Amino acid sequence: MLELLLCSLLTIIPDYLYRRYAQGKRLGREITFYSVWYELRWGITACLMLTVGLITVIFYNHPSTTSATLFYRTVPILPETNGRVAEVYVGFTGDVKQGAPIFRLDSATQAAAAEAARRKIAEVEAAMVAARTDIVAAEGRIQEARSAYQQALDELQTKQELNQRNAAIVAAREIERLQNVVDGRRGAVAAATAAKDSAEVQISTLLPAQKASAEAALAQADVELAKTVVRAGVSGRVEQFALRVGDIVNPFMRPAGILIPEGAGRGRLQAGFGQIEAQVMKVGMLAEVTCISKPWTVIPMVVTGVQDFIAAGQFRSGEQLIDAQQVMRPGTILVFLEPLYQGGLKGVTPGSSCIANAYSSNHDLIASGEIGNVRSLALHGVDAVGIVHAMILRMQAMVLPIQALVFGGH
Repeated sequence: MLELLLCSLLTIIPDYLYRRYAQGKRLGREITFYSVWYELRWGITACLMLTVGLITVIFYNHPSTTSATLFYRTVPILPETNGRVAEVYVGFTGDVKQGAPIFRLDSATQAAAAEAARRKIAEVEAAMVAARTDIVAAEGRIQEARSAYQQALDELQTKQELNQRNAAIVAAREIERLQNVVDGRRGAVAAATAAKDSAEVQISTLLPAQKASAEAALAQADVELAKTVVRAGVSGRVEQFALRVGDIVNPFMRPAGILIPEGAGRGRLQAGFGQIEAQVMKVGMLAEVTCISKPWTVIPMVVTGVQDFIAAGQFRSGEQLIDAQQVMRPGTILVFLEPLYQGGLKGVTPGSSCIANAYSSNHDLIASGEIGNVRSLALHGVDAVGIVHAMILRMQAMVLPIQALVFGGH
């Protein structure tokens, strides 16, 4: 409508003034309701053509969209294991800090495994004490065996010396018996030494390895026990948390709830512009938005990112070929908008629907002097008509609450 009124000032009104004052025709006489088209045909035709051209220039160079939303990320509250809820620490809604417990699953099995691992560690420690006692006992047996061996060896050497002096004094059978006793006592010393070495190996290698295995089992059991307490991965707010004691939670089939991270949806806005504006949308463009959750307010924004892919064209590999006709609706260019001033989105509820305008600026190109006067004048006109879109946005901001409350049936 604004474009039509603006174009009529340059076409229909001059045509009427010419016919009124130059040709002397008057309203209600020569210019009647039935003769308007014939009398003002040149102005009406030029007005329509100029309006179509102006709308095309405005909407192409200063794109607008009603598909603008403050999207925000949600984090599913999921345990790492199946189980029955034993305790819930938060209500239906509320703020939680990172690391704060949300709910706890029944942990009888995990607690039993942890207790068994502790008992195993205590058992190994007791075995280490017993091994140290065995070492002391083995040292006593080694000393005893060495003393008996030395005694038998001394007696054998004495008998052998007497036999060398006089063979009739000591019988050969006696010397053989003493030699066997010495050999036996030597074997007893070796056995006692081996028993000590075995106890030392147990206390230095085997039992520490068993204790390390038991401690690893305890650590694993503690990890499994800790998994039964589900904690907040990030600070945020729990909404619509209906989980109660006795419910079964499955990480693959039934999430426990939703956690909205702190500050989610309050930093930037995402808008989908038409594909025809892909060459116009650039990072750094100024923009304006008005949101239904904050009526009668126009928020200045700036384009901080333009997604280089259209979501409607994505596909996953499967067993069927892709048919282009399956894409029923053309996708949009996803554009990221951030407030031009700090706190610009304050008061806008995350998830709110908004209307966004983006404005092209050719000032740098005009100031560079690389283009001719005609093109420079045309680009000046393109930048100037952006005010029409700005006026339309402000009219939409004024009408939006009325449209939602009165004509929307709410």
